Amino acid sequence: NRFLIQALRNWFESRPNLGTQHNNDSGRFAVRNLYGADLHLGSHVRLFGQLVNADAAGWNGYGYGSTYRKRLDAQQAFIETKWSMLGAKSGFMFGRQQFLDAPSYMLYNRETPNVPLSWNGFRAYMVWPRIRIDGWDFVQTNDSQNKMFHDTENYNTRLYGFNMTWAPPDGRFMGDRYNSFLDVFYVGYKLSGSSGAIATANGNQKGSNTRNNFGVRWHGIAGPFEFSLGGIWQGGVFKYAKTNQSRNVNAFALNTLVGYRIPHDRFHTFAGLQTDVYSGGNARKTSGAIGTYISPFNPQTNYLDTTTYMTGSNLISVAPLIRTTFLKSLSFQVKYPLFWRYSPNDPVYKSSGSYSFPYQFKGKFVGMAPQASLAWQINRHLSWTQYVSRFMTSNALNRAGGSSGTYYQSNFVFRF
Repeated sequence: NRFLIQALRNWFESRPNLGTQHNNDSGRFAVRNLYGADLHLGSHVRLFGQLVNADAAGWNGYGYGSTYRKRLDAQQAFIETKWSMLGAKSGFMFGRQQFLDAPSYMLYNRETPNVPLSWNGFRAYMVWPRIRIDGWDFVQTNDSQNKMFHDTENYNTRLYGFNMTWAPPDGRFMGDRYNSFLDVFYVGYKLSGSSGAIATANGNQKGSNTRNNFGVRWHGIAGPFEFSLGGIWQGGVFKYAKTNQSRNVNAFALNTLVGYRIPHDRFHTFAGLQTDVYSGGNARKTSGAIGTYISPFNPQTNYLDTTTYMTGSNLISVAPLIRTTFLKSLSFQVKYPLFWRYSPNDPVYKSSGSYSFPYQFKGKFVGMAPQASLAWQINRHLSWTQYVSRFMTSNALNRAGGSSGTYYQSNFVFRF
């Protein structure tokens, strides 16, 4: 099978990155093409290949690096073998591949900005009727090259771990079905250089950063209720690049979504509350344990915040939301997240490091970002998703030099 996935995106931001970017009223356009082939050699061997290229333009643009603009290169190229072992459907995948087998608040596909994230290495899996086990070991693709077919491996960034999922017996609850899944996982990161930097009173300090995430997540449906309850303890060690001084890590994250889907509603309306807590530390400390949780391969668009101005570090987020499906092809969501710093002694973090405001931010409340998304599956080949948000920064953040802003994103995706 051969296929083409083409994405056309455009953004408008009146005050990007809480007013710190200074590319006011920025309009960015991006195009991305994925050309793929999926070959099955019998029932046991699969060969998958995918090429990528991308470009970007616009006015008052910013951040146009290799995640926006890309010469033709290999996005994915792996071999998968399948067999039966110990009563389980088993498999092994080796090569360059995209990987998302972790909660969405830990890993993302990097659909935004433009060039998806890919990994090099292996993953293995075994699937029984109610148990699944996965293990993996990857290094990130070095996609910073500006020549065709020059991507290599970035051994400064590693991702490894395992996951076990158990599906308890199904049942009935309030006259409707009940089913759930329990995930127990370990996810490890190794980061070096600027990607492994930590925030200090004198700015970001580079170093090697090892993070070990031990987590559990229980999610499912119980009659009209839907739920996802997750917790992660993050340990590890950080070593300063200049002095090789080491500091232990002691951080955590809590992620929940609980909601109610109206029974027999023609629009399948769902109302819920999403809460996310990511621990913070003290940027003034130069020794002792680091308390700031990091999620280096996040945030996913529309998980925490449509604008992606916020990320999962030193953050408390509370977000009521409503989802509805007007037609089979048309869905709508309204969400109203409110953001606080977990610790006032730690900065406000963005997807790449921390924010630097002209004046000291004295407060915990960062702001709120009412947002809406509309997804329209026009036909089997074409979809259109739109996001709009107004990030309203707090008075304390405004006094520090931050600014409220309007954000809009449009995504056309063609699949052939």
